[in-house]
Amino acid sequence: MRDERMGGESEVRGEPFRILFVCTGNTCRSPMAEAIARAALRDRGWDHVTVESAGVAAFPGAPISGGAVRAAARHGIELDHHRSSPLTEARVEDSNLILTMSPSHLQVLVDLGAEGRSAVLPVFARGETKIRPGDGVQDPIGGDDALYEATFRELRELIESALNRLAPMLSPER
Repeated sequence: MRDERMGGESEVRGEPFRILFVCTGNTCRSPMAEAIARAALRDRGWDHVTVESAGVAAFPGAPISGGAVRAAARHGIELDHHRSSPLTEARVEDSNLILTMSPSHLQVLVDLGAEGRSAVLPVFARGETKIRPGDGVQDPIGGDDALYEATFRELRELIESALNRLAPMLSPER
């Protein structure tokens, strides 16, 4: 999980550290994760870290799901302008850290050469490398608002843990 790209090398060149969240369609989990992370980064004053999202099977320009919009809005985050974006080799290459919502998404990234700088979000948040059965963030697509809310809360907790892990490397106070 460690290489020069994730080790802060981009900062030496004056470039931002880039985090990419990946799910299937880029209409639920990864856009919520992107928005949650963006707010958390702003709160931490980490303006040298950027965050984006993409989907391994995203239809370009598809709108975000209504459930994701409503869940985010309940937490003061606006998502209704998000449009889905497919995962591309260029986006993978430009990212320092790629966090996926499931092991199957991780396999796509490994196949694209991102091994060493990609992980399943819950595994990374725990500070581990071994994927356990059931690791991943449940896809709320087609579910009710309660499921979207649960997914939002899970993502917020996982992202806080992930950012805490990255703090020794990325915190401006380091």
